[in-house]
Parts: sequence; C-alpha cells; structure tokens
Amino acid sequence: QVQLVESGGGLVQAGGSLRLSCAASGLIFSINAMGWYRQAPGERRELVALISRGGIIRYADSVKGRFTISRDNAKNTVYLQMSSLKPEDTAVYYCNADVNGRGYWGQGTQVTVSS
Repeated sequence: QVQLVESGGGLVQAGGSLRLSCAASGLIFSINAMGWYRQAPGERRELVALISRGGIIRYADSVKGRFTISRDNAKNTVYLQMSSLKPEDTAVYYCNADVNGRGYWGQGTQVTVSS
C-alpha cells in the first residue's frame, strides 16, 4: 500500500512564506509526476504545480513567480515553497503522485493566509 503524507501547512500573514512537503512511502517501484493541488471552501480542486520525474514543471498562472515546486527522487518527496502569500491562497493543499502507474492523494494540509 502506498501512502502520501503531507506536512508544513499552517497560519501565516499575507506576504509570508510556508514550505509544504509530501513524502511517499510503501511498496514503490517508480514515481512519475508529482504535484500539488488546492481546494478552497466552495471551490473546485485546482492544480497548483506539477513536476515530472525529469524535472519538467508546470504552474498555475495564479502562483507563477511566487511558488516553487521541487522534488527529491531519492527520498520520494515533493516540496512546495510558497512565498509572497496572499489571502486568496488560503485552501487545503493536497499532494498527488503517480506511483507505480496509479494516482494517489495525500490527506491534505490546511494553509491559511491572514490579511
């Protein structure tokens, strides 16, 4: 069984920074794309950032220039460095990974940005 465990969420003032981590564990043969999504109350879950195994990256327009996604393949971990945070970034952030050809989700971590 594969699990994704996120950490690093919390409460921060506007303009501040947070770093999210997501570690995959279990019986892992390969991990392809890893990414972060978020869902605000009453909204649909949306893509924040995606990184391929080879390092190709895609960002949502709303976070370009403020968020940085990275991964450590040796640790099966993906990170999201968030800077210049805005109140509209408030949401539950979910990690997603393509592990052994199947998609998995983390449990989510709350990020709250106060104005």
